[in-house]
Amino acid sequence: MTKLFSSALVLVGLLMAPAAAQVRINGYFSLDYGHGQAQSALSRGSFHEPQAGLVLSGEWSPRFAYTLEVRSRDVARFEIEQAWAGFRWSEAVQIKVGLYLIPFGKYNSSARPFQTRLTSPPLPVGEVFPSSWRDIGLLIEGKSGFLVYSAYVGNGLAEGENLRAGQQFMDNNKDKGRGGRIGVLFSDAFEAGLSYYSGKIDAENDRGLTLKGVDLTWSDARLHLSGEYITAEIENPAPFSRGTAEGWFALGSFDIGSLSPFVAYQKYDYEDAFHGPGFAGPLTAGQGLFDKRSLWGFGLIATVHPNILLKFEYDVHKESGLELKNNVFRAQAAVHF
Repeated sequence: MTKLFSSALVLVGLLMAPAAAQVRINGYFSLDYGHGQAQSALSRGSFHEPQAGLVLSGEWSPRFAYTLEVRSRDVARFEIEQAWAGFRWSEAVQIKVGLYLIPFGKYNSSARPFQTRLTSPPLPVGEVFPSSWRDIGLLIEGKSGFLVYSAYVGNGLAEGENLRAGQQFMDNNKDKGRGGRIGVLFSDAFEAGLSYYSGKIDAENDRGLTLKGVDLTWSDARLHLSGEYITAEIENPAPFSRGTAEGWFALGSFDIGSLSPFVAYQKYDYEDAFHGPGFAGPLTAGQGLFDKRSLWGFGLIATVHPNILLKFEYDVHKESGLELKNNVFRAQAAVHF
């Protein structure tokens, strides 16, 4: 990623030079605090998860545009979130080439701290597919009447210990990942979408992964409702059966002046006898994955300034077959400019 990051910076810098006056610079940063019960990962209370991002974007002409976004992954490492050049044929046809966020559902492309009411990704996001899922390739998107769509082809996801480990930037086989999303705008407030992804994941180009999703969004002047449902099927070698993952989340909030109380429910179920800890390819199966979790989240967002959000959230966790004391209080300060 370091070479890719450096090359992208040089390339975009050279391309932007003749049109420097048109460059837009935006950014964001946030800091979390968490304190949980005795069996949580934050039982002692800690400031953690500092995030930061910088976005450079602009147009060379009404038809040609570009975006470069870098984002922190931890306190010592930044990665490219997006780096693409685009051509706008019309509102119905826009083409992007480079590194782009996968338009699977709505959350994956709008998960920056100032864009989401949650302090951490919903359970299915980051479990059924990687958090901040990106790919390198070609993306076509647009809007026509009440329809919005995206279609893409790229290197695709790789095989790993679990689905969240599938992010890659160099293709590990001959197959290309492909998919898309189609959304229906029933009104200015209500949108429903269907997402699909398919691609081979193993180095031998034999076994595939299929993801399907449904998303719903309702947002008016005060009431905001959103949710996504995601499923995955993972092909495994004989004698192992197919791996499956399923998850969904729903969130509702209501604005009362500068305050927005919210409630969220998240759930996912993951069963895969072939992968899991110890997985090292088709000749060395893992210990298997059998994970079933859910949580209720209750929170409050305070907009102390149009560019500053304070979030407070209490998560009530539940694991299948276990009684753990792992509920967590979370707080986050998010700033964007």
